Amino acid sequence: MLKQSSFFVALILSLICSASKARTLQQVLNYGELRVGVVLDSPWVIQNQSGALLGYDIDLGNKIAEDMEVNVQFHIYEPDRLIQALEVGEIDLIGAKFSITPSRALHVNFSQPYTTNKITLATNLTSTAIADTLEDLNHADYTIAAVGDNDSAALIRQIFPNSTHHIYENQELVSAALIDGAIDGYIEEEPIPTFLSLENPTRIGVPIIEPLAQSSIGFAVAKGDADFIIFLNAWITTHESDFWLQTVHDYWFQSVRWKQLLH
Repeated sequence: MLKQSSFFVALILSLICSASKARTLQQVLNYGELRVGVVLDSPWVIQNQSGALLGYDIDLGNKIAEDMEVNVQFHIYEPDRLIQALEVGEIDLIGAKFSITPSRALHVNFSQPYTTNKITLATNLTSTAIADTLEDLNHADYTIAAVGDNDSAALIRQIFPNSTHHIYENQELVSAALIDGAIDGYIEEEPIPTFLSLENPTRIGVPIIEPLAQSSIGFAVAKGDADFIIFLNAWITTHESDFWLQTVHDYWFQSVRWKQLLH
Protein backbone atom coordinates (compact mmCIF):
# COMPACT_ATOMS: atom_id res chain seq x y z
CA MET A 1 0.00 0.00 0.00
CA LEU A 2 2.87 2.35 0.87
CA LYS A 3 4.60 1.61 -2.42
CA GLN A 4 1.36 2.30 -4.34
CA SER A 5 0.90 5.65 -2.52
CA SER A 6 4.50 6.60 -3.28
CA PHE A 7 3.91 5.80 -6.94
CA PHE A 8 0.90 8.11 -7.16
CA VAL A 9 2.74 10.91 -5.35
CA ALA A 10 5.64 10.60 -7.79
CA LEU A 11 3.20 10.59 -10.71
CA ILE A 12 1.46 13.75 -9.48
CA LEU A 13 4.79 15.51 -8.92
CA SER A 14 5.90 14.49 -12.39
CA LEU A 15 2.73 15.93 -13.92
CA ILE A 16 3.16 19.18 -11.99
CA CYS A 17 6.77 19.54 -13.11
CA SER A 18 5.93 18.77 -16.73
CA ALA A 19 3.08 21.31 -16.64
CA SER A 20 5.47 24.01 -15.47
CA LYS A 21 7.81 23.64 -18.47
CA ALA A 22 7.44 24.90 -22.02
CA ARG A 23 6.13 22.33 -24.47
CA THR A 24 8.40 20.76 -27.05
CA LEU A 25 7.72 20.84 -30.78
CA GLN A 26 6.28 17.33 -30.64
CA GLN A 27 4.02 18.22 -27.73
CA VAL A 28 2.74 21.28 -29.62
CA LEU A 29 1.94 19.03 -32.57
CA ASN A 30 0.24 16.51 -30.27
CA TYR A 31 -1.86 19.22 -28.56
CA GLY A 32 -2.70 20.83 -31.91
CA GLU A 33 -2.09 24.30 -30.52
CA LEU A 34 0.80 26.80 -30.63
CA ARG A 35 0.95 29.49 -27.91
CA VAL A 36 2.91 32.55 -29.01
CA GLY A 37 4.08 35.32 -26.68
CA VAL A 38 3.91 38.82 -28.20
CA VAL A 39 4.30 42.47 -27.15
CA LEU A 40 2.09 45.37 -28.23
CA ASP A 41 4.36 47.50 -30.41
CA SER A 42 3.06 48.94 -33.68
CA PRO A 43 3.33 47.66 -36.38
CA TRP A 44 4.78 44.44 -34.95
CA VAL A 45 1.64 43.77 -32.90
CA ILE A 46 -1.42 46.05 -32.80
CA GLN A 47 -4.82 45.72 -31.15
CA ASN A 48 -7.63 47.32 -33.17
CA GLN A 49 -10.78 48.92 -31.78
CA SER A 50 -12.60 45.57 -31.59
CA GLY A 51 -9.72 43.97 -29.66
CA ALA A 52 -8.40 41.85 -32.54
CA LEU A 53 -4.62 41.48 -32.86
CA LEU A 54 -2.95 42.56 -36.10
CA GLY A 55 0.60 43.18 -37.20
CA TYR A 56 3.78 41.73 -38.60
CA ASP A 57 4.42 39.28 -35.74
CA ILE A 58 0.77 38.20 -35.81
CA ASP A 59 1.02 37.36 -39.52
CA LEU A 60 4.19 35.36 -38.82
CA GLY A 61 2.65 33.49 -35.90
CA ASN A 62 -0.43 32.62 -37.95
CA LYS A 63 1.71 31.38 -40.84
CA ILE A 64 3.91 29.23 -38.58
CA ALA A 65 0.81 27.63 -37.05
CA GLU A 66 -0.71 27.11 -40.51
CA ASP A 67 2.44 25.36 -41.74
CA MET A 68 2.49 23.22 -38.56
CA GLU A 69 -1.22 22.46 -39.11
CA VAL A 70 -2.12 23.53 -35.57
CA ASN A 71 -4.23 26.30 -34.04
CA VAL A 72 -2.58 29.40 -32.62
CA GLN A 73 -3.11 31.44 -29.47
CA PHE A 74 -1.43 34.80 -28.90
CA HIS A 75 -0.59 35.94 -25.37
CA ILE A 76 0.35 39.59 -24.72
CA TYR A 77 3.17 40.37 -22.28
CA GLU A 78 5.39 43.20 -21.20
CA PRO A 79 8.85 42.72 -22.77
CA ASP A 80 10.54 41.76 -19.50
CA ARG A 81 8.01 38.97 -18.89
CA LEU A 82 8.56 37.01 -22.09
CA ILE A 83 11.42 34.78 -20.97
CA GLN A 84 9.71 33.91 -17.69
CA ALA A 85 6.48 33.09 -19.53
CA LEU A 86 8.42 30.71 -21.78
CA GLU A 87 10.35 29.10 -18.95
CA VAL A 88 7.25 28.35 -16.86
CA GLY A 89 5.31 26.97 -19.82
CA GLU A 90 2.73 29.71 -20.39
CA ILE A 91 3.83 29.93 -24.04
CA ASP A 92 5.67 27.73 -26.51
CA LEU A 93 7.29 30.40 -28.68
CA ILE A 94 8.44 33.99 -28.32
CA GLY A 95 7.58 35.88 -31.50
CA ALA A 96 7.77 39.49 -30.37
CA LYS A 97 10.54 41.63 -31.92
CA PHE A 98 12.93 39.67 -29.72
CA SER A 99 16.53 40.77 -30.28
CA ILE A 100 19.16 38.04 -30.26
CA THR A 101 21.63 38.74 -27.42
CA PRO A 102 24.13 36.59 -25.49
CA SER A 103 22.41 37.28 -22.16
CA ARG A 104 19.05 36.13 -23.49
CA ALA A 105 20.64 33.07 -25.10
CA LEU A 106 21.53 31.88 -21.60
CA HIS A 107 17.81 31.36 -21.00
CA VAL A 108 16.32 30.55 -24.42
CA ASN A 109 17.26 28.94 -27.71
CA PHE A 110 17.15 31.36 -30.65
CA SER A 111 16.31 30.62 -34.25
CA GLN A 112 18.31 32.23 -37.01
CA PRO A 113 17.24 35.87 -37.61
CA TYR A 114 14.07 36.45 -39.61
CA THR A 115 14.41 40.26 -39.70
CA THR A 116 16.30 43.16 -38.14
CA ASN A 117 15.32 46.02 -35.85
CA LYS A 118 16.87 49.19 -37.27
CA ILE A 119 17.45 52.66 -35.91
CA THR A 120 17.53 55.40 -38.55
CA LEU A 121 17.39 59.17 -38.91
CA ALA A 122 14.45 61.24 -40.12
CA THR A 123 15.19 64.84 -41.08
CA ASN A 124 13.29 68.03 -41.80
CA LEU A 125 13.84 68.49 -45.52
CA THR A 126 13.82 72.29 -45.39
CA SER A 127 16.14 72.88 -42.45
CA THR A 128 18.68 70.25 -43.56
CA ALA A 129 18.59 71.05 -47.28
CA ILE A 130 22.29 72.00 -47.40
CA ALA A 131 23.45 69.05 -45.27
CA ASP A 132 24.76 66.23 -47.47
CA THR A 133 26.33 63.93 -44.86
CA LEU A 134 25.95 62.93 -41.23
CA GLU A 135 29.05 64.95 -40.45
CA ASP A 136 27.32 68.05 -41.80
CA LEU A 137 24.63 67.61 -39.15
CA ASN A 138 27.23 67.25 -36.40
CA HIS A 139 27.12 70.97 -35.67
CA ALA A 140 25.58 73.10 -32.94
CA ASP A 141 23.34 74.77 -35.52
CA TYR A 142 21.42 71.51 -35.92
CA THR A 143 19.14 70.02 -33.25
CA ILE A 144 18.89 66.22 -33.22
CA ALA A 145 16.23 64.64 -31.00
CA ALA A 146 15.11 61.29 -29.59
CA VAL A 147 12.53 59.95 -27.16
CA GLY A 148 13.57 59.14 -23.58
CA ASP A 149 16.89 57.81 -22.39
CA ASN A 150 17.25 54.83 -24.75
CA ASP A 151 19.48 53.51 -27.53
CA SER A 152 18.45 56.34 -29.84
CA ALA A 153 19.46 58.96 -27.28
CA ALA A 154 22.82 57.21 -26.87
CA LEU A 155 23.34 57.31 -30.63
CA ILE A 156 22.87 61.09 -30.66
CA ARG A 157 25.74 61.48 -28.22
CA GLN A 158 27.86 59.01 -30.19
CA ILE A 159 27.22 60.15 -33.77
CA PHE A 160 26.37 63.82 -33.26
CA PRO A 161 28.44 64.91 -30.22
CA ASN A 162 28.66 68.51 -31.47
CA SER A 163 25.01 68.99 -32.41
CA THR A 164 22.33 70.39 -30.12
CA HIS A 165 20.47 67.55 -28.41
CA HIS A 166 16.83 67.42 -27.33
CA ILE A 167 15.05 64.55 -25.56
CA TYR A 168 11.25 64.38 -25.80
CA GLU A 169 8.74 62.48 -23.66
CA ASN A 170 6.99 60.64 -26.51
CA GLN A 171 6.95 60.02 -30.26
CA GLU A 172 4.02 62.35 -30.88
CA LEU A 173 5.84 65.40 -29.50
CA VAL A 174 9.09 64.81 -31.34
CA SER A 175 7.29 63.96 -34.60
CA ALA A 176 5.32 67.20 -34.45
CA ALA A 177 8.50 69.16 -33.70
CA LEU A 178 10.25 67.61 -36.72
CA ILE A 179 7.34 68.33 -39.05
CA ASP A 180 7.13 71.94 -37.84
CA GLY A 181 10.90 72.45 -38.17
CA ALA A 182 11.48 73.04 -34.45
CA ILE A 183 14.15 70.32 -34.68
CA ASP A 184 16.23 69.16 -37.63
CA GLY A 185 16.61 65.41 -37.05
CA TYR A 186 14.92 62.59 -35.16
CA ILE A 187 16.65 59.30 -34.38
CA GLU A 188 14.21 56.44 -33.88
CA GLU A 189 13.56 52.75 -34.49
CA GLU A 190 12.05 51.86 -37.82
CA PRO A 191 9.44 52.09 -39.13
CA ILE A 192 8.69 55.43 -37.40
CA PRO A 193 11.09 57.46 -39.61
CA THR A 194 9.76 55.77 -42.76
CA PHE A 195 6.14 56.38 -41.74
CA LEU A 196 6.87 60.06 -41.04
CA SER A 197 8.38 60.35 -44.52
CA LEU A 198 5.48 58.53 -46.21
CA GLU A 199 2.86 60.65 -44.45
CA ASN A 200 4.75 63.96 -44.86
CA PRO A 201 6.68 63.56 -48.12
CA THR A 202 7.27 67.29 -48.67
CA ARG A 203 8.53 67.92 -45.13
CA ILE A 204 10.27 64.76 -43.86
CA GLY A 205 12.97 62.59 -45.42
CA VAL A 206 15.05 59.55 -44.47
CA PRO A 207 18.36 60.52 -46.09
CA ILE A 208 20.63 57.73 -44.84
CA ILE A 209 20.12 54.35 -46.53
CA GLU A 210 22.14 52.30 -44.04
CA PRO A 211 20.82 52.15 -40.45
CA LEU A 212 22.65 53.95 -37.67
CA ALA A 213 22.36 50.76 -35.60
CA GLN A 214 20.53 47.47 -35.83
CA SER A 215 19.88 44.21 -34.00
CA SER A 216 18.91 40.78 -35.33
CA ILE A 217 15.43 39.49 -34.46
CA GLY A 218 14.73 35.79 -33.98
CA PHE A 219 12.16 33.42 -32.57
CA ALA A 220 12.90 31.91 -29.16
CA VAL A 221 11.92 28.58 -27.65
CA ALA A 222 12.78 26.81 -24.41
CA LYS A 223 16.20 25.34 -23.81
CA GLY A 224 16.75 21.75 -24.82
CA ASP A 225 14.40 21.46 -27.81
CA ALA A 226 16.68 21.26 -30.86
CA ASP A 227 13.85 19.97 -33.07
CA PHE A 228 11.89 23.21 -32.60
CA ILE A 229 14.88 25.29 -33.67
CA ILE A 230 15.49 23.06 -36.70
CA PHE A 231 11.87 23.53 -37.76
CA LEU A 232 11.93 27.31 -37.25
CA ASN A 233 15.18 27.68 -39.21
CA ALA A 234 13.73 25.61 -42.05
CA TRP A 235 10.56 27.74 -41.93
CA ILE A 236 12.56 30.97 -42.13
CA THR A 237 14.75 29.69 -44.98
CA THR A 238 11.72 28.52 -46.96
CA HIS A 239 9.81 31.78 -46.63
CA GLU A 240 12.85 33.90 -47.36
CA SER A 241 13.30 31.90 -50.56
CA ASP A 242 9.68 32.29 -51.69
CA PHE A 243 9.73 36.01 -50.69
CA TRP A 244 6.75 35.60 -48.36
CA LEU A 245 8.67 37.11 -45.43
CA GLN A 246 9.83 40.07 -47.52
CA THR A 247 6.33 40.71 -48.86
CA VAL A 248 4.78 40.70 -45.40
CA HIS A 249 7.59 42.89 -44.03
CA ASP A 250 7.14 45.45 -46.83
CA TYR A 251 3.39 45.62 -46.17
CA TRP A 252 3.83 46.45 -42.48
CA PHE A 253 7.04 48.50 -42.61
CA GLN A 254 7.18 50.18 -46.02
CA SER A 255 3.55 51.30 -46.35
CA VAL A 256 0.73 52.66 -44.22
CA ARG A 257 -2.07 50.84 -46.03
CA TRP A 258 -2.59 48.62 -42.99
CA LYS A 259 -3.80 51.56 -40.90
CA GLN A 260 -7.24 51.20 -42.45
CA LEU A 261 -7.56 47.87 -40.61
CA LEU A 262 -7.47 49.58 -37.22
CA HIS A 263 -11.04 50.91 -37.39
